[in-house]
Amino acid sequence: MRISSKLVGVGVLALVTGCSSVPQLSSLSKLNPFSSKEKGDQPAPLVELKGTMAVRTAWKLDIGKAGAFTFSPALAGNTVVVASNGGDIARVEAATGKLMWRIKAGTELSSGVGTDGNLIVVGGDKGKLLAFDMDGKKLWDAQLSSELLSSPVVAQGIVVARSLDNRIVGIDAKTGQTKWTTQRTSPPLTLRTAPGMVTTGTDVIVAQPAGKLSALILATGAPRWDLEVGVSRGATELERVTDIGGNPVLFESDVCAVSYQGRVGCFEAASGSQRWTRDLSSSVGVAVDQLYVFAPDVNGALYAYNRDTGANAWKNDKLAFRRLSTPVSYGRAVAVGDYQGYVHFLSREDGSFLARAATDGSQIIGTPVVAGSHLIFQTQNGTVTAIAVE
Repeated sequence: MRISSKLVGVGVLALVTGCSSVPQLSSLSKLNPFSSKEKGDQPAPLVELKGTMAVRTAWKLDIGKAGAFTFSPALAGNTVVVASNGGDIARVEAATGKLMWRIKAGTELSSGVGTDGNLIVVGGDKGKLLAFDMDGKKLWDAQLSSELLSSPVVAQGIVVARSLDNRIVGIDAKTGQTKWTTQRTSPPLTLRTAPGMVTTGTDVIVAQPAGKLSALILATGAPRWDLEVGVSRGATELERVTDIGGNPVLFESDVCAVSYQGRVGCFEAASGSQRWTRDLSSSVGVAVDQLYVFAPDVNGALYAYNRDTGANAWKNDKLAFRRLSTPVSYGRAVAVGDYQGYVHFLSREDGSFLARAATDGSQIIGTPVVAGSHLIFQTQNGTVTAIAVE
């Protein structure tokens, strides 16, 4: 993970260290926080599989490279909307990959996609928020205070966007006018990742620096609750860095999340009350289903926890240092991508390997989605791949 230090009047830098989980010093604006491979941490070789589950590539689309940013596919009914750093935005049929339309945003993009099925929003260059209708026609843009790394979300007629300076804004989905703004303080050091947001009823749950989750009322931005997923520990600022990895996940009445140098856990979405937590360090998100919470750690081990109690169900460490993506649960499998673009399918019951599929050889960082019988992944080189599970 790259760690950023905010300097007043100067900008944002990534901190340097020689430890295994933190990369080298570099400018924040154009470097990928997931791209460094640390000395001595050699990725585990791929194990040979017998293939006890049939998977196949249903379709592919080249949307363009993600650059130093994180882009994830977004579902809109029976379609998928994808975007790239170069400014391409496309909408395709989820079942067939048939291209419905493809446009140029007119600027480079740094985050996306957010959609509620009526509006598409992406983060543009220098803090610009762009909105399009479902036919790809631009509706409005809004200038935010700083760069957007996290995908905006849309719900209840409100677009919620979080900028790098940790300012969260609620924008009228029809007009593009700002309805509310809230500013949260940040610790001296934060990861340069794209912590996400999820909407639930009348609230939006936002991943915050220092390993926190905050529930805000969509209509006003007023706080509902705050909680700590990660708890800072250590004697130095570097040792105390903890940030939410990926998107919090809403499942039934729970919201589950994981943090870097912190914990994984589930909490009551209505009140923020803790159900359970376990120590874990991860820079990507969790997957949740009826029985389990799945989370990879920074060393490449994939864990399954009982969703009700947090008891450890299994651990698979055969993908060590392969820089795993946010996992996704589907049927009898949990799937996770790696730095070479492979998608690994593991048994959700015991973590054994079931199958493997290749994409384009580049890293999978964004959050995959389930669309019918397809699992859809987007790579850093810009290949959107739908994998059918049979």
